[in-house]
Amino acid sequence: MGGSKKKSISQGEKGSKGQGITDRKQDKKGKQNKESSQTKQPRTVMPYINESQINKVLGPMKAITLLSAAKSLGLNASVTSSLLRYLEGKKLIEKVGGYSGHYVWRVLRT
Repeated sequence: MGGSKKKSISQGEKGSKGQGITDRKQDKKGKQNKESSQTKQPRTVMPYINESQINKVLGPMKAITLLSAAKSLGLNASVTSSLLRYLEGKKLIEKVGGYSGHYVWRVLRT
């Protein structure tokens, strides 16, 4: 039921001299869009990875989790999940622990 207060003379001048509120919001949006395009986006397409690349990237890890593998491979979490299940089916990694979708794998040394 309340409305906005009447602005004092000094407050009214500050608002009219500077940029309008919508201009400020657009400037912020423009800055955010520029920054987000410069950051590295994770890939969402299933990559081709052979055994040597797997041993090179995942070999040094003692415990491979979904998020640690996604970070080291530079992939999206859902793509990494599919990749880990694929590698488990090919007997290149094995599930050694975890529960409720948060599993831990290890690389099988061949």
